[in-house]
Amino acid sequence: MTERFTINLPWPHKDLSPNARGHWGKKANATKKARKDGYNASLAAGVSKIDAKAAHVTTTFFPPTLAGFDDDNLQARCKAFFDGISDAIGIDDKHFKHAPVQRGEVRKLGAVMVEIEVRHG
Repeated sequence: MTERFTINLPWPHKDLSPNARGHWGKKANATKKARKDGYNASLAAGVSKIDAKAAHVTTTFFPPTLAGFDDDNLQARCKAFFDGISDAIGIDDKHFKHAPVQRGEVRKLGAVMVEIEVRHG
């Protein structure tokens, strides 16, 4: 049996970028908020603890502008989101199998859509 969930998240804060050179306290606050956002968005999507060993994850980014963003930087900015999702579903994020980054159209304020697919049995 296969289950699929779609989790909608805000655009990741600029302080979460590996290229950010801000104060460590700002990054810590942004990380804490993003982890909580990932957890709460998972619950809002109807996801609860999942009995599976791994999850296939597809992340689609809807940027706030036409500015160029590196795929690896976008993925890294979402680390705390994935930690929060992991907390909610009960699968360690080291067992997330990430598909290549997907890009959607520009959206005001930006957004991230995380699709989780889990196979049971």
